[in-house]
Amino acid sequence: MSFEAGMEIFELSKKFPREELYSLTDQIRRSSRSVSGNIAEGWRKRKYPKHFASTLAISDGEAAETQVWLDYALACKYIEKEEYEILYDKYDHIMAMLVTIISKREDWTY
Repeated sequence: MSFEAGMEIFELSKKFPREELYSLTDQIRRSSRSVSGNIAEGWRKRKYPKHFASTLAISDGEAAETQVWLDYALACKYIEKEEYEILYDKYDHIMAMLVTIISKREDWTY
């Protein structure tokens, strides 16, 4: 789900104005990609419960950061309200899953 959301952000951000290339466009792409990247890293390190939880917590933070960039994109009228709501809700769902996994990390680690 996080990879899919990151790809949706990538496609959506292609519509942002050129002057946002090195600011909002870059920031939202980086944070959205970081969510799935950190999940992958954490999953590979699940042998170490603290590292696993820490890396997933970073993913959670990156997802929240992505929501802030979505707030900016909406406020600047770079995206439509419907696009915003769909992606914002998707990141809410991703964060909820991450929090659940972190709180029950013993079920996911070995």
